[in-house]
Amino acid sequence: MHGIGAPVASIPPAAAGGSPGWRFVTNHARVLETIARDPAIRLRDVALIVGVTERTAAQIADDLVRAGYLSKTRDGRRNRYEVHGELPLRHPRHQHRTVGDLLRFLDAPPGGDSA
Repeated sequence: MHGIGAPVASIPPAAAGGSPGWRFVTNHARVLETIARDPAIRLRDVALIVGVTERTAAQIADDLVRAGYLSKTRDGRRNRYEVHGELPLRHPRHQHRTVGDLLRFLDAPPGGDSA
């Protein structure tokens, strides 16, 4: 058993790129991250990037709009989104963190966090 900070002899297969059947980051977070990177992105493209159906991407985007994490406006024939990064995360244990904190974490380069 390894404690925090204890050296690990090997990387588990899932962490090395294998597919464990689940992920630590939800599809809601991945859709939000994808839209934050390109606020004019089409949901079809969001779906391809995240690996969900277009319908699922649309449902997730609608969830995020209803919750206030995204605003959606029409820009010609397309939608443009605005992420409200100042809002707290939903879970009571994580409400001291904001959506912006989450997006910065997801966008951090590998090995960039030495704290």
